[in-house]
Amino acid sequence: MGQNLMKFKLQIILVFSFICLVSVIYGLRQSATSVAGDNFVILVKPGMVANDIGGLLYEQGAIKSIFLFQIVSKVQGMESSLQAGEYVFSKNMTMQQIVAMLARGETSYQQITIPEGYTVEQIAKLLQEKQLGSASLFKKAAQSFVPYTYMVNDNSNVIYKAEGYMFPNTYRITKGTTEEQILGMMTLQFDQQFTGSMRARANEIGLSIKDVIIMASLVEKEAQLPGDRPLIAGVFLNRLKQNMPMQSCATIQYILGYPKPELTVQDTEISSPYNTYQHIGLPPGPIANPGIAAINAVLYPQNTDFVYFVADKQGAHHFSKTYEEHLIAIEQVSR
Repeated sequence: MGQNLMKFKLQIILVFSFICLVSVIYGLRQSATSVAGDNFVILVKPGMVANDIGGLLYEQGAIKSIFLFQIVSKVQGMESSLQAGEYVFSKNMTMQQIVAMLARGETSYQQITIPEGYTVEQIAKLLQEKQLGSASLFKKAAQSFVPYTYMVNDNSNVIYKAEGYMFPNTYRITKGTTEEQILGMMTLQFDQQFTGSMRARANEIGLSIKDVIIMASLVEKEAQLPGDRPLIAGVFLNRLKQNMPMQSCATIQYILGYPKPELTVQDTEISSPYNTYQHIGLPPGPIANPGIAAINAVLYPQNTDFVYFVADKQGAHHFSKTYEEHLIAIEQVSR
């Protein structure tokens, strides 16, 4: 009697296992959904397990069985590695393909490239144009976003504390990412790109990270030709050492909020802490987000006696040692 009962239980287990096996094979071969349309979107939140995700998929008509989804996830060894995010699936995908995408974290995203020298204002506008965030919310967050101690700036005149530390790069941003999270991605990239050796070099030449980035932002906006960057950096350092005003046109354009090709005398008289024609030394904070080349130009500037420069119509800069030479250079490039 006992043996017969054990045989019966074993048969039940075998039958159940066979059903599960058939279900898995069926699930792997079967299209995951029968809903209309080419694609459907699923938002998987952090902390969700296979059962939760299966429920989401089932509610959307993406799969026909939550239980089968769990089995397929387990068989594929992915039950505990399904990743959060927004996913776009095709209606022709099998359940195996869906599980694989979830395990790999292949979320839907939009790619955005932040050019070197872009300001907070420009980045905010670009994000809104790409429908990746609100320009106003991004700018508001950038006013006080300081995840790293070197970003802390006690100068009350600083417009955006995140300005200068949002590394120009190409980013993949998933839909639903907050403005603050985007700032976090960009400042993290800066923290990684500004290496330990670069920080040591800044200390070696007697500049704080903040001062390096402020000056690099001036170099980024002033230099139109790559070869001019180290020499422009050298000129700015000379002006600092000689207690001369930086007289950077780029700081006036930052105040104006747009790149004005030719500044007037009235423009240079605008009352602002960022006006380097009126105030000696560096502006309160960076005026843009510089790239690595501009940063390295400040860290390794060209040794020079020049203290003046002016750009010609082709963007090349002409450098001078005295104000008299500078006036002659201005006259020459104006022809």
